Amino acid sequence: MPPLSVVMPVHNALPHLDAAVRSILNQSFSDFELVIYDDGSTDGSTERLRELARQDNRIRLFEGKCNLGPVGSSAFVVEQSCAPLVARMDADDVSHPERLRQQFDLLRSNPRAGLVGTLFDVIDGRGRRIRGPDYWRLTRKSPFVPFAAHGSIMFRRQIFNRAGGYRAECEYWEDHDLVMRMAALAEVLVIPDPLYRVRMWTKNTRASSDPERIENAVDLMYRSVDRLQQGRRYDDLLRITPQPHKIDPRVFMAATSLRLWAGDRPRLFRRLLKRGRLGLDMRSLSALVLTSWAQTSPSTLRTFLRLFLKSKNLLAGSAAKSPGPLKWTPPLAQRSAGPPADCVVHDHCYSSEREPA
Repeated sequence: MPPLSVVMPVHNALPHLDAAVRSILNQSFSDFELVIYDDGSTDGSTERLRELARQDNRIRLFEGKCNLGPVGSSAFVVEQSCAPLVARMDADDVSHPERLRQQFDLLRSNPRAGLVGTLFDVIDGRGRRIRGPDYWRLTRKSPFVPFAAHGSIMFRRQIFNRAGGYRAECEYWEDHDLVMRMAALAEVLVIPDPLYRVRMWTKNTRASSDPERIENAVDLMYRSVDRLQQGRRYDDLLRITPQPHKIDPRVFMAATSLRLWAGDRPRLFRRLLKRGRLGLDMRSLSALVLTSWAQTSPSTLRTFLRLFLKSKNLLAGSAAKSPGPLKWTPPLAQRSAGPPADCVVHDHCYSSEREPA
């Protein structure tokens, strides 16, 4: 058994699949298995994965006959992995060659830590860097993680299991939910260096999924976070009233940001007016300004946001640039006592090809 498993769900990841897989296979730390689940791809990813698996025996490839979605496929790859430490990788992103070694050494030398994440750069569809790391996130108190909550993390399987794994109710924010629950059980460390590159492109999972389904999911996330900040136990956050007709304006700000950095022209202003829970507050005003600006002049908005983020890094100063790992604690994480047993994801819509290739 290798000491580390790297897990990667894949669904229609061409043309960026090779770059993602190679960035793992070419790590300076090489003693791992790479567990890949092809989640019903239709773009040729399946055939390419078969070729890559023939070239490197560290790859264990599973092929699905039906699409499990982001939660089901994420749960499946962890279930099929073997090692006590697990690193996540997304199929369209890129890992720095030293990422696995630094995270592995950090978990080995810090027995109280259950999870390690890293800061990240943002790249476009051509691999060009369009945003640097947000160092300022390391200095703020926020329920949102400062690192790439899915692709950049490495965690202890024991803590993952104790937290209850992924929850189907948290589709499209299952990574944030998982980290929050793990943070209540063990320390979460952040490497303050961009050892991961998040790719923003128009065909990633969130950008190509049903808009209303994503909007409802992200609205649930914001409502959960608001209740957490009001002092509610995290265990109880999903016991929320049914989806309202109007949803949080921040949902449209998040969707606009995603499409904007992917190089698209977001057209969400009318959708915000139709579905947004607007009022006389800064949240509504910010959403109206951002969505209208992105729709009329996306290039100037991107320029403004780059300058704005650089200024936030400068204001954070040396406090945000630590020479070593930092501990991250979400607000009120101590209120959680861990998820109830019935919140564990059990999705058995797998193909018959469940054994390693």
